[in-house]
Amino acid sequence: MHAMQYELTLPADYDTGIIRRRVASRGHLLDDWPGLGIKAYLMRERGVRGSPVNQYTPFYLWNTVAGMNAFLWGGPFQGIVDDFGRPSVRQWPGLAYEEGRAAGSPARVAVLRRQQVPGEGQLGDAMADAARETERIAREGGSVLSAAAVDASRWELIHFSLWENDTPKADGDMYEVLHISAPGRERLRG
Repeated sequence: MHAMQYELTLPADYDTGIIRRRVASRGHLLDDWPGLGIKAYLMRERGVRGSPVNQYTPFYLWNTVAGMNAFLWGGPFQGIVDDFGRPSVRQWPGLAYEEGRAAGSPARVAVLRRQQVPGEGQLGDAMADAARETERIAREGGSVLSAAAVDASRWELIHFSLWENDTPKADGDMYEVLHISAPGRERLRG
């Protein structure tokens, strides 16, 4: 598993209906994308759920790097570049993935938390703790899925989760889920 995300921070007075219409008309393009586990089309609006900004920030869990590269180098990502400029694309090797108690339900909210890997102690212990946190989140009521990944160049852990309700039991930035493409979701646990 390989995690990927880019953020498009939009002006405070931006009509977020533009993003909603974009996802409604183009979101299906990745519903069958080879190598993709899950793409969550995420948005947050300034003043909603504590967000300080308007932001479109899709989050991906890839099964193959080849699928990710095909998306980035000649796939639908070019539409983002053409319309918004070239955003910085963050990537993290996957650490853990768990289906949640509400795995069959549609996701309404996503939570993304970034944290530094502790500077002391064994790295293996820190990664095991992150994997246990992924399992804990997946066991919570309303959890659709939970994943963790790590960027060793920044020593940053990310925890990503999807929820069927507006009251997630995870800490982090909250996003509205506009659409989910999940052609290879069943292969993420491998």
